[in-house]
Amino acid sequence: MDSSFDEFYMQRCIQLAKLGAGNVAPNPMVGAVLVHEGRIIGEGYHRQYGYAHAEVNCVRSVTPEDRHLIPAATIYVSLEPCAHYGKTPPCAALIVSEKIGTVVIGCVDTFSKVAGKGIEILKNAGVTVRTGVLESACRELNSRFFTFHEEQRPYIILKWAQNRDGYMAAANGTPVRISNHLTDRLVHRWRSEEMGILVGTNTAVADNPRLNNRHWTGKDPLRIVIDRTLKTPRDFHLWKGPAHSLFISERSAAETDTVAIVTADFTQPLLPQLMKILHERKILSVLVEGGAHVLREFIAHDLWDEARVITGHNPLAQGVNAPVLPTVLLNNELILESDLIRYYRNSKKENIT
Repeated sequence: MDSSFDEFYMQRCIQLAKLGAGNVAPNPMVGAVLVHEGRIIGEGYHRQYGYAHAEVNCVRSVTPEDRHLIPAATIYVSLEPCAHYGKTPPCAALIVSEKIGTVVIGCVDTFSKVAGKGIEILKNAGVTVRTGVLESACRELNSRFFTFHEEQRPYIILKWAQNRDGYMAAANGTPVRISNHLTDRLVHRWRSEEMGILVGTNTAVADNPRLNNRHWTGKDPLRIVIDRTLKTPRDFHLWKGPAHSLFISERSAAETDTVAIVTADFTQPLLPQLMKILHERKILSVLVEGGAHVLREFIAHDLWDEARVITGHNPLAQGVNAPVLPTVLLNNELILESDLIRYYRNSKKENIT
């Protein structure tokens, strides 16, 4: 088949996969399309963690009158079909049982329980397998998943708002409104798409933030607070549900149904410890919202994958300086009313390219 057709259907797989954003982690986002002689007879994507994978939903979507076409069809999948029993049976076995003759895969799954084993099952059953179709796009689709398994840490997204003079708060640290209501909704959408959201003690105490998702549909992220002495007042939002909180501290304290406390050694570098803690808890991605000191620490240690910088129009004669990123990393920009949002990628991270 012409490679352009492969790319066309794989692009559709990617579109479908994105519909699962925020709902499937710690699993990857996956889309699948079943094609018979140029006609799509089935589509599916992984909708929710713990439930049917993309290939299953794709096969299930085939109408009764088209089911006899399945063995002669080609299934396109953005990620290698799984080969192990987890919360659901292996998708590679499903493809074999449905007698689908050809499988086109966007990228190989480097997760150790799959890592080529799905392809091996297919080939051993006589299935024709083509790989590497829109591979870069398929890897980027699941950059969080790949970073987590290949680098043993969450995918890190830095986010802050600043005014045109580069200030992100008043000189005394008092928070000021910088972004507009449309940008606020976008930020809450970002929260719904990530597993965790992180702030330091100064932000927790000065802002009394909720760090939940109020202006968009979807779940709340895990609220992660770096608080060495548990300085955050107990009547603040971060100690209350229904959103869950994880405090990283050198002190222990009573936990609740929605608040966990993990002790760390603050006399040693903290970020490596934090990455290990979050990896053990299967937190695939973290949106780091501040404050300035915490953001600079992530930048100084080159421990970030994306940065999203909102520039608003609120004037400040002086204030807390926002972190600075090399402008050569500018990837994209978007204007919402008066706000400018710059998106950066860490060019040193191979998993992003």
